[in-house]
Amino acid sequence: MKRKILPVLLAMILMVVIAAGAVGVWLYDKYSYGTEVMELQEYYGVDDGHLAVFLQEKKMKGQAVLKDGICYLDVDFVKEYLNDTFYVDEAEEELLYTDALGTIRTQFGTETYYLYGDEKQFEGTTCFRQEDKLYVALPYAAMFSEFDYQVYDYRVQLTTEWESCQAAHILKDTKVRYRGGIKSEILCEAPAGETMRILERMETWCKVMTDDCVIGYVENKLLGEEFAMTPEKETDTDGYTAPEYTTSRMDEKVCLGWHAIGAVGGNVTLEKVVAGAPGMNVIGPTWFSLNDNEGGFRNYSDSSYVERAHSYGLEVWGVWDDFNYENETGEHIDDTLILSTSESRNRLVQGILNTASDLNLDGVNLDFENLGDDCGEAYGQFLRELSVECRKQGLRLSVDNYMPNEGNRQYRMEVQGQVADYVILMGYDEHWHGSQNPGSVASIGFVSEGIEKALKYVSADKLINALPFYTIVWKIEGEAVADEYLTLENQADFLSKNNLTPVWDEKTCQNYAEWSSGAQTGKVWLEDLESIRVKLNVMSTNNLTGVAVWRLDYGTPEVWTLVSAFKNL
Repeated sequence: MKRKILPVLLAMILMVVIAAGAVGVWLYDKYSYGTEVMELQEYYGVDDGHLAVFLQEKKMKGQAVLKDGICYLDVDFVKEYLNDTFYVDEAEEELLYTDALGTIRTQFGTETYYLYGDEKQFEGTTCFRQEDKLYVALPYAAMFSEFDYQVYDYRVQLTTEWESCQAAHILKDTKVRYRGGIKSEILCEAPAGETMRILERMETWCKVMTDDCVIGYVENKLLGEEFAMTPEKETDTDGYTAPEYTTSRMDEKVCLGWHAIGAVGGNVTLEKVVAGAPGMNVIGPTWFSLNDNEGGFRNYSDSSYVERAHSYGLEVWGVWDDFNYENETGEHIDDTLILSTSESRNRLVQGILNTASDLNLDGVNLDFENLGDDCGEAYGQFLRELSVECRKQGLRLSVDNYMPNEGNRQYRMEVQGQVADYVILMGYDEHWHGSQNPGSVASIGFVSEGIEKALKYVSADKLINALPFYTIVWKIEGEAVADEYLTLENQADFLSKNNLTPVWDEKTCQNYAEWSSGAQTGKVWLEDLESIRVKLNVMSTNNLTGVAVWRLDYGTPEVWTLVSAFKNL
């Protein structure tokens, strides 16, 4: 009997041992740490000779190029995320960077750059064309920019923000894994004491960034106590220090009147318009208008006008526009064509400077109103280059603008706020002549919103708001809409002749009149002492540095007295 039981017993023991072994293997497989290592090239998803690009903790689209030990980034990426001041001149095959003192230039595919004309050597190629992209050396871009970078195997880490973050030390040697789990692939080793930046803490695992910018996961239990850490900028940019922009401003608030001059003969009206504008300290004659696509302009100026204006205590800011010549002749002027090449841009800049010098002007006023959507970069470069030369010549640079909105971002108000002495809002054209859309030329809501938006880009001590000394009379008959201008000077006669008594409209802060004549309905939102006073109060509340008016000879002595008083507030 014992002989029969023994084999059964042994079989049962063997089965238990095998089961225990299987359980042990299962337990080991379940609870032991995985040892598979992930290849970093696979992890970063890069081809040979390329690097993944990380900005802060985010992996960006596209790849950097590694060439001769130097990391290169697509110039479009550089402009979007690191420094939008770089400008590519395709015609001259140059990469430009203009600061407060001048322009730094480098030809594609060279190791030379020119700092304000002085030749300098760069340790490597500054930039090069590859297929349809221009790549810029990261060390070259960093010379002129405020960002940090580190190049590692298969990736480059970029930092543009150095804000405080949470961090912790590793308590003992461990492995950083691809995902939160003990079986996840290993990305790298982390020695005890290494500082980990805490990106996201979960129940048992924590998403971290290592000292060499590998992003992965470690167990919470392996992290010490969290503490606040503020990263420091490390990239060495010796050899270049960004100069500060200086500003030339008047000792008092600006009170500018634009003097509409459509021919040389119009200069004789100076005395008349000055007499009707007490308190004005700057006059802007509309003398110059672009008249070809190579940077030329037509000129209605008169040097004696400047001498006479100076004798009245006025500064003269010559106005350059991009629309009057086209309106007069029908010949199309292409701002993008003019401003996108260094040759025509330089011709325009030098033409402005030479003319201003010959006439003894005090300032330059740009009134470019026809910029296409694709002209923003070229216009920004033009403003930078012109501002440098105006600064050298002691000219005040002012730039006119529509009220800012998404549809006119090409006017680059953020660049103007940096490089111009004054930025002028044309605080009108909420509804305009020929728009077929009756409404106020400048309601208080429109003006207030425009000022608020502009102050996001321009400091109040540079910002001027321009007032309309006119309104529009709208005449509506069925679907047809006709309109005509009505100046402050002649609106009293208009109201009297039409037997109209306007009523104050609290929404627009203007006096409003409406009437019927047969099948026709008339509407007008008036500009007068009351509406101008409200606008000046908003300007004063926002501490704007000046007021401008369109135009001289449209106003009345009473409204000029009110406007000029703003200068003394």
